[in-house]
Amino acid sequence: MFKVTSLSTALVVLLTACTPSEPPAPTFPGQEWEAISDPAILGFSRPELADLDAHLKTLNTQSLHVSVDGRSVYTYGDVTEVGYIASVRKSILAIMYGKYVKDGTINLESTLAELGIDDVGGLLEIEKKATVRDLISARSGIYHPAANGGDSIADAPERGSKEPGTYFLYNNWDFNASGTIFEQSTGKGIFEDLNTQIALPLGFQDFTLADHEKSGDPEKSQHLAYHMHLSARDLARFGHLMLMEGRWDDKQLIPADWVAESVSSITPNEEMNPLPTRETGLEYGYMWWVFDDDTSPDGFKGAYAGRGHFGQYIAVFPELGMVISHKTKAIPYKTPEEYEQVRVTWDAFMSIVDKLVAARLTD
Repeated sequence: MFKVTSLSTALVVLLTACTPSEPPAPTFPGQEWEAISDPAILGFSRPELADLDAHLKTLNTQSLHVSVDGRSVYTYGDVTEVGYIASVRKSILAIMYGKYVKDGTINLESTLAELGIDDVGGLLEIEKKATVRDLISARSGIYHPAANGGDSIADAPERGSKEPGTYFLYNNWDFNASGTIFEQSTGKGIFEDLNTQIALPLGFQDFTLADHEKSGDPEKSQHLAYHMHLSARDLARFGHLMLMEGRWDDKQLIPADWVAESVSSITPNEEMNPLPTRETGLEYGYMWWVFDDDTSPDGFKGAYAGRGHFGQYIAVFPELGMVISHKTKAIPYKTPEEYEQVRVTWDAFMSIVDKLVAARLTD
């Protein structure tokens, strides 16, 4: 019990008791994520968050992890369960490129001809003119079948009809060949380098190197898919590395300028083939989807995302200090109806994002 000595003192005491604590300074997750029991401390509106659990139960979300400034503020489901992250692998590989581009090990202007990159049935001469930069920005002009599906190859123009660097198409051939170039140039396996460059320094809690192996049909393409398997909470650590522009604790693991370049728009929304389904403009960088600052709502300035099949997502919102990682169970399906029962679409994920952004922006 406090003693009131004057009316002014009483007002000060009352205002102090009603004013929320100052938000803690940004930090980095330690061995465990620091969990914030009261989201209001990090600027979240309690009423706006109240119905998020109920909303998630209407979707096929397996797990969701939300962090702000390096602290866990909201989780749903089992965030420790490891599963494949589909095309989010590409966004991670783009960041792994950074140190090797900076030290000259990988030259983004090298052509496939110079690197000796070819494939089943042979690449066309015009296709061999594509550079590494063209591949990681999905602008290679190469429409050779990939070893795995899940891309937009059905919408591809005729082979040889587009000059490298002039036309965007989301084609797994580009991304898989980018993996081959990474390994050929560095002399390191992607998964081993993922472990040493990302998982160990960030303190991934659920990562097992043995979970990772390449897959795909080598009769279609010799460049196989490098699928990665992570938990939602470990994927969130990677998102926090991105939020901190490649820094972890006192070490600059990834060059900050490379992080910025990777999530800068190279292909504007109007050049997407096909267009993303959400009206909010999405653009494309180096294997990252970038929100268009001019058309996106409040809270989205500078935001970007990795998007994967079935509903694997990582989204970073620098303006809000927020990282959202989302996973679904990737299980075999035989019919379109079964597929709809296991996936979370981009639009459905964005309905989650909208609620979280609104909760973060509401006073």
